[in-house]
Amino acid sequence: MTQLLEFLSPGQGGRIVAIHATEDFRRRLVALGLKPGKRIEVVRRGFFTGPLQVRIGTTDIIIRRCDARHIEIAV
Repeated sequence: MTQLLEFLSPGQGGRIVAIHATEDFRRRLVALGLKPGKRIEVVRRGFFTGPLQVRIGTTDIIIRRCDARHIEIAV
């Protein structure tokens, strides 16, 4: 089952399946460590449309919710 990163709750996670975005944006996410096959977990969600704090390995990243809409996760 796959789901977009935007809709995961804190404590939920899975493996990144795909990034549905332009090539430039995809490169930016890969540079941050967000690439297919990596395990990702949501640590915290900002209020309303605030950002998400996600963890990849031992690295925490803050990502805008509109950017999280482009990341597909296998849960």
